[in-house]
Amino acid sequence: MSIIEKAASRIDRQRSAATASPVGQIEAAALHSATEIPTVTVADTVIHDTVHAIPAAPAIANEQPAAPKVSTRRVELDLARMRDLGMVTAAGGRTSLLEDFRIIKRPLLQRAFGERKPGEKPGNLIMVTSSLPGEGKTYTAINLAMSIAMELDHTVLLVDADVARPSVLRTLGLPPQRGLMDILVDDKLDMGDVLLRTNVDTLSILPAGTSTPRATELLASSTMSNLVNEIANRYPDRIVIFDSPPLLLTSESRVLASHMGQIVMVVEAQTTTQHAVKEALSQLEGFNNVNLIYNKTRDLPGIEETYDYHYG
Repeated sequence: MSIIEKAASRIDRQRSAATASPVGQIEAAALHSATEIPTVTVADTVIHDTVHAIPAAPAIANEQPAAPKVSTRRVELDLARMRDLGMVTAAGGRTSLLEDFRIIKRPLLQRAFGERKPGEKPGNLIMVTSSLPGEGKTYTAINLAMSIAMELDHTVLLVDADVARPSVLRTLGLPPQRGLMDILVDDKLDMGDVLLRTNVDTLSILPAGTSTPRATELLASSTMSNLVNEIANRYPDRIVIFDSPPLLLTSESRVLASHMGQIVMVVEAQTTTQHAVKEALSQLEGFNNVNLIYNKTRDLPGIEETYDYHYG
């Protein structure tokens, strides 16, 4: 047998072995020139196998979305300290302040769950603001939240949205925490990661979070719109109180107002000028359901400060 015949015989034997296993097929194909048979690589085989594994995906698409994360973070409000500071507490007895806020909250609650016209913002989103600092807006927001928390049919979320100068936690004697701004900056954070449950079972707190120079843009973002809609609609009995920055000092308050169904403006008696009030109200032109709380009034000398509620 010639050398050529022996080589041909060896190739025939290799071809016969190739039919016995996939690995043999790949080795036999390698003996042929690239112009005769396309080269088969291990990568081609892996991709081929992966493509055939895809039919399992539709079952995943039909799964129910994960349930909202429930916050397990809890803080203890010092209710005795709050009572001593003149704040509303359930155990504080029947005080004139408690009665004032019972009057203040009633029309807000009625609007919160009343019929909404097309395009109107949810009425259970209530912003508390003022013209200038020091008029009592944070004090009012906390007392309003505490008063609504005493209702039998409602829960309250108190949001510190005064992101430039957060004061809700400080007023309550609590340390700073992550909160609203952190959710808007980090899309991996859920509200359940930063929400604070309290020892008042019907009251939760969303802190302002980490300060950022982009606060106005973040509050105007679609992420904020989605978050506001989520917290407004997740629980049908919820009232959401936003402690807002003063209207005449920052741009955040007007942006925040665009998300709100109701706005409460606190006016400090005998201190805030009529010009400041008019200028602040001009910032809210075009917004419905703007109400005024006339704060720190004295009816007679020596009589304790009271709250008087007016509609604007």
